[in-house]
Amino acid sequence: MTSNNAKPIIDYYTDLLCVWAWITQPRLQELASDWQDQVVIRYRYVDVFGDAHEKISGKWGRENGFRRFAEHVQQAGADYLHTELHGDLWDAVRPRSSLPAHLVLKAASQVSGTSAEQSLALALRRAFFCEARDISDMDVLLSVADSSGINPDELREAVRSGEALAGLSADMRDAEALGVRGSPTWVLNDGRQLLYGNVGYRILHANVEELINRPEGEASWC
Repeated sequence: MTSNNAKPIIDYYTDLLCVWAWITQPRLQELASDWQDQVVIRYRYVDVFGDAHEKISGKWGRENGFRRFAEHVQQAGADYLHTELHGDLWDAVRPRSSLPAHLVLKAASQVSGTSAEQSLALALRRAFFCEARDISDMDVLLSVADSSGINPDELREAVRSGEALAGLSADMRDAEALGVRGSPTWVLNDGRQLLYGNVGYRILHANVEELINRPEGEASWC
């Protein structure tokens, strides 16, 4: 993931529909601010809610699974004052899949660059978690992208050509090869170190600090 004299790369794997990735969003932003000149944070995507309806019905129940999962999501965010969650999430608004959002984000990276991709990822999360918009709907995705200053026609072309799908496929293959278990997962130190789940900011900061300051050529013990 890195080469001599290159900034270390942190691969940040998430699913756009994952509430824990939304809860940890401020930590991602703080980490990027603290280390912006010393590391590269690369957004990657993992399939957690690729078939959201089957996942929720299978785990939480066929009859009232969506209601139970909706309550779980609200409870998960209740302890985090910064986490805004719309009351209709997974109850009145039930996205079918996170994959269309991931596909559009790979397209955004290809046509407008990583900064645009990261801004759009945040806008899409806000659209779902704060506004209860169905971000499995391509019309919604392109509307949010357009509002974010990204040309929808260019995104459509990246999807049509297969370029965006190839990028998403690479993310999914790499996630499997690295043993990424879910969302969010931070992959550091050329894949030697994975931090999974609701990791506190001090832990993230300490691990990045060790990554930056370890002697050149010395593998981390982590």
